[in-house]
Amino acid sequence: MVTSNLINNPSSTSTVTSSKSNHQYPINASSLLTNRGLHHLSALTTKVSTFSKFHGYPLGLSSTHTSQVHDSSSKFSHLSTVYAFPPGFSPKPISHIPRAATDPEANPEAESSVSEPNTKSNTLQLAIVFGFWYFQNVVFNIYNKKVLNLFPFPWLLASFQLFVGSIWMFILWSLKLQPCPKISKPFIIALLGPALFHTIGHISACVSFSKVAVSFTHVIKSSEPVFSVVFSSFLGDTYPLQVWLSILPIVLGCSLAAVTEVSFNFQGLGGALISNVGFVLRNIYSKRSLQSFKEVNGLNLYGWISIISLLYLFPVAIFVEGSQWIQGYHKAIQAVGKPSTLYIWVLLSGVFYHLYNQSSYQALDEISPLTFSVGNTMKRVVVIISSILVFRNPVRPLNALGSAIAIFGTFLYSQASASKKKGSEKKD
Repeated sequence: MVTSNLINNPSSTSTVTSSKSNHQYPINASSLLTNRGLHHLSALTTKVSTFSKFHGYPLGLSSTHTSQVHDSSSKFSHLSTVYAFPPGFSPKPISHIPRAATDPEANPEAESSVSEPNTKSNTLQLAIVFGFWYFQNVVFNIYNKKVLNLFPFPWLLASFQLFVGSIWMFILWSLKLQPCPKISKPFIIALLGPALFHTIGHISACVSFSKVAVSFTHVIKSSEPVFSVVFSSFLGDTYPLQVWLSILPIVLGCSLAAVTEVSFNFQGLGGALISNVGFVLRNIYSKRSLQSFKEVNGLNLYGWISIISLLYLFPVAIFVEGSQWIQGYHKAIQAVGKPSTLYIWVLLSGVFYHLYNQSSYQALDEISPLTFSVGNTMKRVVVIISSILVFRNPVRPLNALGSAIAIFGTFLYSQASASKKKGSEKKD
């Protein structure tokens, strides 16, 4: 590059500064065309090349950037950044790099060969994340229901599940497997509201699980988008017509499933509906109160919500059903035969309750909200089918139809909500 610039303009004069001296020596371009001049230029280029190779930076820089050679490696790092060559790249001049290697449009086959493995890797990673999420959710629902069938005290069980999650987070923080967020008084105050609504949502769902079939609770919980749209509208948010239309099949399907449910119970129905209200208000309140704490990631946020929720729930659990725990425990042991079996079931329900929530937060970090919503919809389908197979709950044809309509409505809502979000982003 230096040689070509000089040959193209022999009358120009360049200044070369030695890295070991502060003096500048003017060099006449025409003199460099002589044997002696070319010898000096060759020696200078060799030194620059040697120094460049020593530091792992390529040649091929223009005369305006190679006119000074410094001892500091940071200067060479700057030159490397300007020309988009990473450290350790092979020392080939830029002019020798074919366009096909640097321009994807010039070589679409090269681009597809690079993007295809990345696409397969992302698909595999997404499948693993969803697989763990679904598996953990199914295990939680099965063992949660098994425990409640023997020990029908949802307040104590819900408290234990929050306790396990709190201990789990303390272990992650103490072992530095998860960075512990800085705790401040404003942060704790901002968490009080979301934690309260999370507590309401969690205990209401447990009450519903204790009264009706797991499949019915999840069908009713699929109506959560209805409450989200209604409450958000009251708070000033606007939704397009397709969003409102998408919630109609949810309402229709849930109503049909409730009317035809074999294990129908008003407490079970009410618990599932209140759970929807609690989780929707938690999400809305979190967006409003935690805007100043965006540096806290989702898993840490959920960990502290679990801790505060435990402080909310356990004292109330003692008041509501504490006097019945000892008698209920003895009945459960007699029914199950081995105390260890009950202990394992309770432990599994607590561990997998936290794990599936942790996986959901990690999945939300890896994928788009639309993909997460669709995945959450399909998760309910998997849980409903799994619970029916495990517990062999009788399902009437109209009940199955209502469940399918409600689930399909949540899918339509996910699509309509994504379209609304994209439209608002374009306007912004």
